[in-house]
Amino acid sequence: MYFDHMLLPDPMKGDLVVILLADDDPDDRALTKRALRQSRVVNNVMEVEDGEELLDFLHQRGDFGDAPRPGLILLDLNMPRKDGREALEEIKRHPDLRCIPIVVLTTSEAEQDVLQTYNLGVNAFVTKPVTFDGLSRAVRVLSDFWFELVKLPPVS
Repeated sequence: MYFDHMLLPDPMKGDLVVILLADDDPDDRALTKRALRQSRVVNNVMEVEDGEELLDFLHQRGDFGDAPRPGLILLDLNMPRKDGREALEEIKRHPDLRCIPIVVLTTSEAEQDVLQTYNLGVNAFVTKPVTFDGLSRAVRVLSDFWFELVKLPPVS
């Protein structure tokens, strides 16, 4: 969400969705969160380090027993334990989770990754730009699209 708009969403009314960032690289997570802040995204950003933690978060297991339902997942593909492709496949097979929009945000430019993730049901595939300015621009466009233009499914 941008501050530029006349009416800001009221977090107390549940207008803001949680963004869940799934990426094993702490530097990439920090840069993405910084780019989100710089783009004036005011949504709460939570993070997990791999596909196992992602699924635990979504199913509210273990350390994530009180985890909120994310309205958008930013997913890296190459993570340890369970990679993004495996997690994506499990999420899209689960009837209570499959409607959560997932944007792959990865360094991969491989055509095979693009095709495979779309076949698994990803909503968008974005290759991480190599510069911070490029990442900020990409995050700004993503936030405009997902939080200004698109009608997201209700978070239950």
